Amino acid sequence: MAITITEAAASRVASFLENRGKGIGLRLGVRTSGCSGMAYVLEFVDELNEEDQVFEENGVKIIIDPKSLVYLDGTELDFAKEGLNEGFKFNNPNVSSECGCGESFNV
Repeated sequence: MAITITEAAASRVASFLENRGKGIGLRLGVRTSGCSGMAYVLEFVDELNEEDQVFEENGVKIIIDPKSLVYLDGTELDFAKEGLNEGFKFNNPNVSSECGCGESFNV
């Protein structure tokens, strides 16, 4: 099982952590939400939980709980700017459908 992060996303996460002044990485998870069933959750991590899985790439640690990893295995976290919009993008091979607004997905 693996999670990857692009250089652009890693740079953005590192910048956020530096501005924040603390943190060991970024937690990537899923929660039940939205019209398609699941939504991505991103939050800073200051302490690891015993069951956490840690993936490190491009100098950034991505932390995932075992329940979320089932839905996120193989996901690439990217950061993109498109016109005036910018944000993280999730390239998740497990997604079978997404809602029209892009807020949630189904596997």
